[in-house]
Amino acid sequence: MSKKAVILSGGLGIRLRPFTEVIPKPLLPVGEKAVLEIQIERLKKYGFDDIYLATNYKSEYIENFFGDGNRYGVRLTISKEEKPLGTAGPIKLLEEKLKEGPFVVMNGDILSLVNFQEMYDFAAGNDAMLTVAVKKIITPYAFGNIISEGDRVVKIEEKPDIITYALAGIYIMKPGIMALIPPGEYFGMDKLIMNMLSGGEKIYKYEIHDYWLDIGSIDDYSKVQDAYKNLKDK
Repeated sequence: MSKKAVILSGGLGIRLRPFTEVIPKPLLPVGEKAVLEIQIERLKKYGFDDIYLATNYKSEYIENFFGDGNRYGVRLTISKEEKPLGTAGPIKLLEEKLKEGPFVVMNGDILSLVNFQEMYDFAAGNDAMLTVAVKKIITPYAFGNIISEGDRVVKIEEKPDIITYALAGIYIMKPGIMALIPPGEYFGMDKLIMNMLSGGEKIYKYEIHDYWLDIGSIDDYSKVQDAYKNLKDK
């Protein structure tokens, strides 16, 4: 059975204007390749050879650029929204294509060296319909933190780091999750997750320890250009 992946490629890239006024965000160049090219090649490396590109904004650019995926050694299918469906809604359009086994879903604006096979095996071996990738984010705090009892200071933490776990935009889903996504509606991944949790559905996390960056802003786009020189051969 071939392993399948969906790349969400329909975002407007508002925070990356003026670049995205000309081309869609997933086609922005990083080094000598487009973001989507790098993602497809990473998925191919781990045996994902059926890849669906969920598109909306400037869909024809993406279709013309990639064709059927033959030159990447994969089978590419373009799935185009007729109207914006959010980050989870486009997956429902592919329900008939994703009936067998777990599949990857990832945002079209992230770059990571995550081992897709290890994450896939972890998700396939658990009993949840959804496994989400998370990335530990350490943010230096600019001030000392005072801890007190009433008006009396009892401790000071000198500029403690703030640690959070970001939703990394990479998911492993199982076919049963389709029943939780309404057809033809704008429906976000955050809404899907909240509905699952409130309904008592299990969700597991998979922590990414490898390089990861969300290319959501001009600053992030500059960072990934610098990092790519050291990452492209890994």
